[in-house]
Amino acid sequence: MSEMNKTAIILANLGTPDEPTPSAVRRYLREFLSDQRVVEGKGPRRLLWLAVLNSIVLTFRPKKVAKLYASIWEQDSPMRRILDEQVAALQRSLSLKHVNPPDVFSGMTYGQPGLTPRLQELAGKGYQHILIIPMYPQYSATTTAPIYDQVAKFQLGRREVVDIRIVKSYFNHPLYIQALAGSVRQHRQVSPGAEKLILSYHGIPKEYADKGDPYPQQCHETSRMLARVLDLKDGEWMTTFQSRFGPAEWLQPYTDKTLEKIAGEGVKNIDVVCPAFTADCLETLEEIAEENKEVFESAGGEHYHYIPALNSAGCFINVLSALVNEQAGDWLSKSDLHNEASHGA
Repeated sequence: MSEMNKTAIILANLGTPDEPTPSAVRRYLREFLSDQRVVEGKGPRRLLWLAVLNSIVLTFRPKKVAKLYASIWEQDSPMRRILDEQVAALQRSLSLKHVNPPDVFSGMTYGQPGLTPRLQELAGKGYQHILIIPMYPQYSATTTAPIYDQVAKFQLGRREVVDIRIVKSYFNHPLYIQALAGSVRQHRQVSPGAEKLILSYHGIPKEYADKGDPYPQQCHETSRMLARVLDLKDGEWMTTFQSRFGPAEWLQPYTDKTLEKIAGEGVKNIDVVCPAFTADCLETLEEIAEENKEVFESAGGEHYHYIPALNSAGCFINVLSALVNEQAGDWLSKSDLHNEASHGA
């Protein structure tokens, strides 16, 4: 990359513990659940949550969660391993398309490699342009907004700010929809016969949506577009929400309750896909692929198939490459032109 136009791409995901141990999980959960974007509240409500977090959640939950992580851990966390694969694949793709390609890095909002340290590192190495692509296609104040918060805090400490752009969402990007559709079609060539496609998204408290978080609308739009591309009829697909936490009402219908209901109504064969996840992680590999399978089969279902996340598949790397060109094309064209001029001289 030209020293005059050093450009970096950061693929940013939520985060993961450093290792599958109670102490590592406790550190991760403390950072994650202390973020006011994740668990909202001010004044007494905030103090109450922090008391619950430190006295109950961080006391009892890490041991249980660590066991779940241990069941899917292969040398590293699946999320971090897949993120590294996505970074490497995107780097290869951009290197084939640009004379002077940008450099691609990983970053995590919580845990390692941390997003803020990554920004500090890149600024120190002279990168003037940074594009951050969240690994969440649908925007939520609980996931994407913390990236904006960290960027704002990073810039606040600098006299000369770095030119940083963030892809806010791509829930309706045609290539993203086509990638999801391709993964469903590929699965159904091997395992045909599903009566329904369940599109299960990570939930958020209903209160957040009522206050204006656009996440549920974007999830439903992704589902509608995917169903249209797959030519699914009404009744052949459903949108649900998983992973509620605490006593408050979350977005409905709940995935586990829906699986119980449709199995009880006689549905025997279903496919489940999680369009809000671009990398498989504890939530998809354990909760969706294992726990919810047991829920469905215990209620009378017979064939439950989880369709893996897009991960580092070529179709998803094409989505990321397109986002780079759309959001940072002006930076890259200037860099390529500068490089070509140098060779011409």
